[in-house]
Amino acid sequence: MRKTQKKLLLCGILACMSALGNVAGISAADIRILPIDTAKFWAGARFDFDVEVATEKPLGDVKIEINGISADKFFEKPLVKKDLGNGVTSFRVNDVTFKKPGKAVVTVKADENGKTYTANADYSVVSEKANKKAKNVILFIGDGMSLQARQIARIISKGMTNGKYNDYLAMEKLENNAVITTSGYDSLVTDSANSASAYATGHKSVVNAMGVYENSTEDPFDDPKVENIAEILKRTRGMSIGLVTTAESTDATPAAMVGHTRRRANQDYLAKDYLEDYHRPDVILGGGSRRYIPKDLPGSKRKDNIDVIEEFKKKGYTFASDKEELLNASGDKPLLGLFHTSTMNVYIDREMFKNPKVLKNFPNQPNLIDMTKKTLEILSKNENGFFAMIEGASIDKQLHDMDWHRATYDTIEFDKAIEYARDWSLKRGDDTLIIVLADHAHGISISGTYHEKDGKKGAEAVRIYADSILPTFKDLDGDGFPENPDPDVTLAVQYANHPSYYENYHFMEVPTPPALAINETVKEAVRTGDKVEYKEVLQASSKANPARIPLGGKPELVPANIPKSDPQEVHSADDILLNAGGPGSEYFKGMMDNTEVFFGILRALGIDANKNLK
Repeated sequence: MRKTQKKLLLCGILACMSALGNVAGISAADIRILPIDTAKFWAGARFDFDVEVATEKPLGDVKIEINGISADKFFEKPLVKKDLGNGVTSFRVNDVTFKKPGKAVVTVKADENGKTYTANADYSVVSEKANKKAKNVILFIGDGMSLQARQIARIISKGMTNGKYNDYLAMEKLENNAVITTSGYDSLVTDSANSASAYATGHKSVVNAMGVYENSTEDPFDDPKVENIAEILKRTRGMSIGLVTTAESTDATPAAMVGHTRRRANQDYLAKDYLEDYHRPDVILGGGSRRYIPKDLPGSKRKDNIDVIEEFKKKGYTFASDKEELLNASGDKPLLGLFHTSTMNVYIDREMFKNPKVLKNFPNQPNLIDMTKKTLEILSKNENGFFAMIEGASIDKQLHDMDWHRATYDTIEFDKAIEYARDWSLKRGDDTLIIVLADHAHGISISGTYHEKDGKKGAEAVRIYADSILPTFKDLDGDGFPENPDPDVTLAVQYANHPSYYENYHFMEVPTPPALAINETVKEAVRTGDKVEYKEVLQASSKANPARIPLGGKPELVPANIPKSDPQEVHSADDILLNAGGPGSEYFKGMMDNTEVFFGILRALGIDANKNLK
C-alpha cells in the first residue's frame, strides 16, 4: 500500500467502502471527506468542505452529493478540482455554511479502474437559544487541570477538619457541572491545541492542529478551516475578544481561539495573524514577546523583521511589559501585554520566593488576578458584550515537570481569578456565563501523606490508609496560599505516566525537571541474506536528573513507563470536569464531548451565525 493510502488508514479518518467489497491486493480508491463523519455544526458557521480521493489507477468520474443534491448546487459555489501531486485529487470549496438546522448527509462516489467506491459522512446542524441569554462569556481553562490537581489545590488552600473540607474552591461552587471527554479524531490522548480547538470551533481536530481539519498535504496552512469563536462573535455581533494566559500568548490554548494551522509551533505566524481585523483580540495578555519582536533583535523567534508590537500600537493598542504598566493601562483602549520573552514564571517563584536566578530579567510580572481584572475592565466597555479565554497555563507545564507544588499554587491562583470574575458578574446582575474546565488531564494521584518524623525516608515515609495523617500546610494570612509549600507533613503525590526520574517528595526551591534529554548510542541489527550485522546509531533518549535526589536521602530511581525519548511526564486520556455558572450554564450536565462547550457558548449568547455572511 502506498504511503498516502497508509496515512489515511493510520489516521483513522478513512471512509472507504467498495460496492463490490475490498479484496487484498486489488487497487481501491481511498476517499476522505472533510469535515469528518459525525461532525456537528452551528447553523451559519463557515467552514471549508473538501473531498480527497487517493488512487493508484487513473481517476474516473467523482460524484459528490449532500442530501441527494450535487455539492455545487447545494453550496451554490463550485467545488474546485485539484491534483495535489501526491496521488490525491482534491474537490474543495471554501467558506460555505449549513444555513438551517437539521441533518446533512454527504455521499461520494468515485470511479477507478472500472469500479465504483463510495464513502459517506453524516452531519448534524443545530441552532439554539438559552431561556436567559448571557451578554458575556468567560472561558477559564486550567491547562492539564485533572480532578486530582483540583483536589490538591483544595486540600492545600482550604484545609480539612475531621475529614471534611473547610471550604471548596470557587470553581467548585458554580451551580452546574459536567464530565468532559477529550480525545481528538486521530488519537486517544490529545494535546492542548486540538482540545482547545474543540472548545473554540465545535469540531474535532488532530494533535498539534487548531481550527482546521487535516488534509493530505505537508503545508500546515492549507488545511480546510472551520470558523472559530472569535470570528463568529466578531462577525455576527461585534463582540470584543480577550486572550489571557500565563504561557506565551501564541501558545496552543490562546491561539486556538483565533488561529488556523496544522502546526501549533508556527507561533511567529500566529502572532502576526492576530492582527487580522476579522478575529483580532481586543486584549492579549501573557508571555512570549519573542514571537513579536523582529528577528534581528536578541531573543527573537521570528523569521522576519516585522515588529508585531509596533503594528499593534499603530492599531491603537496600549502596550504593557510589566505589572505597573498593566495596572496603569487605560481601560478605554485595546491592550497588548507581554510580560516575559517565553512562558511567565509560576506563582511560587513570581510572588513568593522571587529568586532572581529564576526570574532573571522579569522580576515584575503581574499575576493572573491582575490580568483578569484589567481584561474585564476593558472588554466590558463594549455594549455588544465580550468573550474572554483566561488560561492557567502552567498547571500543565509544571505537571509535565513533575512539580506538583508549583502546579498547585498556580491552580490556586487560577481559582482566585475565577472568584474575582464570578463576583464581578454577580455585581452586574449575573449577565456573564462562566465556564471552568481543563483541556486534558495528567495522570497524577494522591497516595496519602508524607513525613519523616520517625526517621523514615523515601517510599517508606509515604503514609497510607490510617497512617495518612492530615498535611500541615498553614495559611497564616488567609490569602489561600500557604506560606510554606514544604511543611513537615505534606502530600504524597505520584504519577502514572513518566520518564525515568528520582523520587523526591519535597518541594524544590529551584525548578528542576525530572529527566534530561540526551542522545543515546544503540546498536541496530541489519540483516543481509543469512548475515546479521550491527551498526551503532544515535537516537533521542533521556535519563533521570540527579539534581532531584533528596539531600541526605538515598537515591530512589523510578524506571520510565513511557518511551525513553520523552524526558517529561505526559498527558493522560482521563476525562476532565467542567463547572459553569450564570445564564446558559444549565446546558452543561452529565457526560459531554469537548466539542459541546462551543455549542453551549453560542446557545447562551443566542448567536445567529447567518448574520453578515459574505
